[in-house]
Formats: sequence, structure tokens, C-alpha cells
Amino acid sequence: MEADEYVTVAPHPALRRYVRRLQGYREFSATPLRRLQAPVGSCALILGFGGPLRLHGPAGPAVPSSPRAFLAGMQTAAVHTEFRGHQHGVQVDLTPLGVFVLLGRPTAELTGAVPALDELDDPGLAALPDRLAAEPDWPARFAHVEAFLAGRLLADTARTPDPEVAWAWRALVRRAGLVGIAELAAETGWSRRHLLDRFRAQVGLAPKTAARVLRFERAAGLVVGGGPFGAPGPRHDLATVAAECGYADQAHLTREFRALAGITPSAYRCAFVQATPVAGS
Repeated sequence: MEADEYVTVAPHPALRRYVRRLQGYREFSATPLRRLQAPVGSCALILGFGGPLRLHGPAGPAVPSSPRAFLAGMQTAAVHTEFRGHQHGVQVDLTPLGVFVLLGRPTAELTGAVPALDELDDPGLAALPDRLAAEPDWPARFAHVEAFLAGRLLADTARTPDPEVAWAWRALVRRAGLVGIAELAAETGWSRRHLLDRFRAQVGLAPKTAARVLRFERAAGLVVGGGPFGAPGPRHDLATVAAECGYADQAHLTREFRALAGITPSAYRCAFVQATPVAGS
């Protein structure tokens, strides 16, 4: 039996405004394997061509048919993934504005949703997993995905986000959510109400909620000892994490972990360590 394999690459520079990373994966589990997927500041495009992946959200199974390929919109609560047998495919982590621009989706309608690709009325996107399966190796698959997304970016039909929304999103990401909505509105020159409406339509979350998710993402990285997507870094004690991420105290940090991940920071650390794959070549 082949060993599990995980290959992560940074996107082409032309796509980095909208794509955070690409990861190829091949894995096998003889027994059901469940993983916790806590909210992050991105949307996962799963281009699977192995077995189905079952999804469980706060209200039960997110989809009834256990798809191989799907798009996970912005989330404000944990989702669990579960599979048994073989998994094989490419995951593309898109910023919410990447979903808006590259996939032309009404981002707000995807919030909290995980539609299968064949439900999105996008034949080119729905056909992409099978085309990737026909490629000989990971470099060819990554190149195929990037060419597909670059074509969408250059198409005459590509959407363009409001510059004010794009600036506000970048400011929230850069400061890991530690920026007030009044400050964002003042810098854009918009009213708070107008910023809320336009931001939510193009990002999928209100600015305050997006800030909460981004702050949690940074805190979760510090708790487990790394940055976004498991980048290496020192592990911090919980009081330090709370202070660095702008929480009132450690109790506030714990409440946010329970609200967004469904478990305590200590339990999240254990779950992350148990579920983290060893990077392949």
C-alpha cells in the first residue's frame, strides 16, 4: 500500500491576491477518520477524485450525498470531515474575494454552506476534478488548477470587488482582526452601514464577524504552535495567546474556542496534533 502523501505549494504570484495555497493529498484509512475543521479566513475548494468525504456541521450532515468535490464557504462554526478508505485530490484555499472573483459566486449565499461542485451550475468547475485525475503528477495538477483560475481571472466576465471592500479585507487580514469597524469605515470614506452591506455581499461575513474569525485563526495557530495552515512556530501558553490576540483574558479566549471550534483551546491543541499529517515530498 502506498504511503500517505501531502504536497503543499504557494500559488503563482498572479493569483496570490485570491489564493492562499494549493495542497495535493493522497491518504488511506481502514477505519473512519474524522477531523475538526475550525473557521479560518478562507474557503476550501476540494477537487477530489478519490472516495467521498462526509461532512458534519452544527445542524448535522452538511450534504446528504457525501461528495468527492465541493466548495466550503466562509464558516462561523466548526465542521467535521470524515472518510474511510482512499482520499485523493487537490485542495485550493481561496480567500473569500477569490471565490467572488475567480468563481463568480454570490459569496454571501455560500456562508455556512458546503455545496457539491455539480450543484453550482458551473460545468467547467465541476469537470475539473476528473481532469486533474488524468494528470500524471502533482506539478501537472497544480499547473492545471492555476491555469484554470488564471483563465477565470483574465476573463471578460470576471467580477471586480469594490476597492474599499478589498482594502478593508486586507486590513483585517494584516492585523488579524484587531481593527475596529469604525476605523475601517473612516478609511474607506463609507458609512458603517454601507461598508457592512458591501463587505458582507462580497466577503460573505460582516466585517465584525470576519474580524472575529481572523482573530480566532491567529489564536488557534499560536495555541498549536504555528501559523496558518500549520506553518512552524513556537507554541504559546494560553494567557499569552489571549493577550497577543486581543482577548480580554484567558476565559474570553476559551469562550471563543468553544463558540467557534466547539472545544477548549487545550482540546483543540490535542485534536490538531492527532490530525496533522506529515508532509510528503
